[in-house]
Amino acid sequence: MKRYRFETEEHEMFRESLRKFLQKEAAPFYDTWEKNRIIPIAFWKSLAEMGFLCPQVEEEFGGLGLDFSFNVIISEELERVGTSLVGVGLHNDIVVPYIESFASKEQKKRWLPNCVTGDTITAIAMTEPGTGSDLANIQTTATREGDYYVLNGQKTFITNGINGNLFVVVVKTNPHAEPKHRGISLVVVEEGTPGFTKGRKLDKVGLHAQDTAELYFEDCRVPVSNLLGEEGRGFSYLMEKLQQERLVVAISAQIAAEDMLETTLEYIKSRKAFGKSISSFQNTQFKIAEIATKIELGKSFLDALIEDHIAGKDIVTKVSMAKYWLTESARQISSDCMQLHGGYGYMEEYKIARRYRDIPVASVYAGTNEIMKVIIAKNLGL
Repeated sequence: MKRYRFETEEHEMFRESLRKFLQKEAAPFYDTWEKNRIIPIAFWKSLAEMGFLCPQVEEEFGGLGLDFSFNVIISEELERVGTSLVGVGLHNDIVVPYIESFASKEQKKRWLPNCVTGDTITAIAMTEPGTGSDLANIQTTATREGDYYVLNGQKTFITNGINGNLFVVVVKTNPHAEPKHRGISLVVVEEGTPGFTKGRKLDKVGLHAQDTAELYFEDCRVPVSNLLGEEGRGFSYLMEKLQQERLVVAISAQIAAEDMLETTLEYIKSRKAFGKSISSFQNTQFKIAEIATKIELGKSFLDALIEDHIAGKDIVTKVSMAKYWLTESARQISSDCMQLHGGYGYMEEYKIARRYRDIPVASVYAGTNEIMKVIIAKNLGL
């Protein structure tokens, strides 16, 4: 059955193949990964062998040359298993596209094939201890010395920070630029570069299996040949790619909401109180009706947005709406669904407990929802 208007038989076959793979290779082990606080690199390699890593990469560099619609399916099916798999989406849909769009031919040959095979796991290092959504004020510097940039600074909350071995780092190449954003560049740092070290794996409220880390750069010497695109254009590159990043976050929130509804429906039909099924109480029915309506509206909105994004249209305002509204909706739905589970909803053995702690951060990353509202208001002429 088609989920979106754009889906073809090829999409349906792709989804079915991926779903079977994940039911065999991910779902049975997910709880263990959560306890171990990491997803094994072997799983990344298995994804790659099946063609589920960076399928959009051109065949010339080892990919399948597919469009973003197939990445949508991958994001959705990974989310159905659990949000801790978000690092795969970051690699596929956020970091590798920077290399595809802004790297030179030589850089693409050097980096992309290993991104497809899983030998390289990517991350993007934007956030700093004192700078989150305000990217123009990052403090990490890259000073030119001959054929090298010397990096100094610290990054935090870096998804794929432990498993990752290729990092797109947001730096200031001109700390005195006015306006400030014109001094920002993107430099690719490879694991093992002298002066580059990884800090501790951060202990988070949710997303337990997703490796998040701090990164340190102390007189880290990176070849100038690792500059991505042009010096001083990093901020515009980031703005260009944030549309897709925020769309991916919205898609994941939508799937999380759908999964929570499905899980809750199963529970309320089987659980009894006062001699009858919880699902027969009017309050339960009203709550479920509200949740189902939000989900259906979200699905319709995303359908149109994904089509427009694939067509290359500017959907910055609408994608900001989607990211803000769908993540907030999912957070409310997680609370409502936990309440309908009663005391069992607070038990780790029930999936709703994990959803409840995993979903709040979606309101923060890829730009906080407050920033989304600023963008919406500004684009409405306010």
